[in-house]
Parts: sequence; C-alpha cells; structure tokens
Amino acid sequence: MRIGIMAGATGGEGTIEGMIARAKDVEARGFDSLWVANIFGLDAIGALAVVGHETAKLELGTAVVPTYPRHPVAIAQQTLTTQAASGGRFTLGIGLSHKLVIEDMFGLSYDRPAVHMREYLEVLTPLLRGEPAKFSGEHYRVNAGLQVGGASPVPLLIAALGDRMLQLAGKYTDGTILWMTGPATIEGHIQPKLTAAAEAAGRPAPRIVAGFPIALTNDPEGAREAIGTNLAMYGQLPSYRAMLDKEGAAGPADIAIVGDEAAVKAQLGRLRDVGVTDFDAAIVPVDGETDARTLDFLQSEL
Repeated sequence: MRIGIMAGATGGEGTIEGMIARAKDVEARGFDSLWVANIFGLDAIGALAVVGHETAKLELGTAVVPTYPRHPVAIAQQTLTTQAASGGRFTLGIGLSHKLVIEDMFGLSYDRPAVHMREYLEVLTPLLRGEPAKFSGEHYRVNAGLQVGGASPVPLLIAALGDRMLQLAGKYTDGTILWMTGPATIEGHIQPKLTAAAEAAGRPAPRIVAGFPIALTNDPEGAREAIGTNLAMYGQLPSYRAMLDKEGAAGPADIAIVGDEAAVKAQLGRLRDVGVTDFDAAIVPVDGETDARTLDFLQSEL
C-alpha cells in the first residue's frame, strides 16, 4: 500500500509558497504522493502545475476537483498542461461535489448526477489519452481535440461511492478516490463492485485511494473529539452520510485512524487487507506535537 499526504487548499498551505514547501518536504521524506483538495482556496490543478515544476519524483493528484463548474474540454486542457509541467507525475481526481455546493452556491443543476458523470467521462477520457473527443448527449455535444506539448496520458480517478458511480469508475477510469468511507465499507461495498466493473470492462485492477483523518497520539479520545469538531460538516453531506451509515459510524471521528503507534499500525494494516492501494493521510491539526509525530510515524512505514 502506497502512502501519500493530503495537503489543504486553505490555511497554512493555502499559498503557492506554502504548497511548494509542503511538497518538497513530503518528497524528501520519501512519501509516494501528495493530494490536494479543491475547495475554496487555491485551484488544485493550477497549484500542482507549479509544484510539479519544483519537485522531481512525487506523484501529484487532486482529491478532488468538482466536474460541474468546468467543461470537460477545459479541465482536460488544464490537466494536460499540469501533466507537462510535472513531467508525467500528475493524476486527476474528479468528483460530483454536493448539491449544497453545485446548486445552492453555484446555481447549477445537480439533477441526474450519474448521467452527468457518464457524459463527462465520455468526453474527458479520450482527451486525457491524447485523443480527440466526439460525443453527443444530453449535457455535452463535443467534437474537439487538444495538442499540449510535452503532456503524456493522465491517470484518472473519480470519487465513487454509490453503485452507479462505482460502475462508471470501473468502466472508464483507473479507480476511485475515497473520503469518509470506513474499512468495512471498502471491503464489502467499494472494492468488490469497483473490481467487478473494471473486470467487465476489460480494464486493469483499479486503484483505491482512501483518504482518512489520522492522528498519532496517546490521547485518542481527545483527538477524536477534535476530529469530530473539525470535520463535523462531512458527516452531514448526504453522500458521505450514506457511507458513514454503511460503516455504522455516527460521524467522521468514528472512522478516523487514531491512537498510539501500535494502534495506528494495526489500522493501516486493516486498510491493506481490504484492498486499499493508496493511503491518503489527512493529518488533522490536533496540536503541533501530534501532527509532527504522525508525519514521522507515517514516514517510518514507507
């Protein structure tokens, strides 16, 4: 299981300089990847183009960029540019986002999201392979190609939680990137359905990139309380709430990886056992000592 680090798009890493410094530290420590959320701070794809130019071997990925606000040809062009800037180390992670964001904040329709994603992928996937896209559907009617010098094909992941999205992930993409999804749900729901869809499409075994809040601490109850407070909103969003319910979790704190070295090691081992290919560590800011201790421990697990 590869180990990567989640970098925030706001806060201490919310500047280009901060993101570059974080990436260089993560790369120097030997981690496999750096994942950047696209929320309401830095543009994740654009920021990683700069980071890619300042690093040498680290996989760089988005976790994730919402599809609705960006036309698939536009996001393909931006993605291929970032791939060229990073020397072929970029992975695009996309997702539907949430009705709260797409309709209530952006004023766009969130109707039939799985249909939207299927059409989006019909346009996006050939462009990321360096091929022209020709498609006519309900949402997109595209006949276009791109020529981005120095860009190699870009791996694609989608945030797939429900059955239809898992089918799309297996059929069209290299796998899924998860958040708020516990190990039992990965084992019994995500992994078998995603793998079956990939096999049916004749595609290689898919990646499962699993993001988890993590804190290495001798005060697990205090850490869970902090995680529950900091991440409370994720327990209220319907798609994440459905995954937490499958896990039997009351909220984000219940699926967080928390405890001392032995406890955290065991929880990471559980993720390996259920088929997680990439662990994406979201180190929750409990306190400075805990954050540094968590990062050092994860480095020792490489």
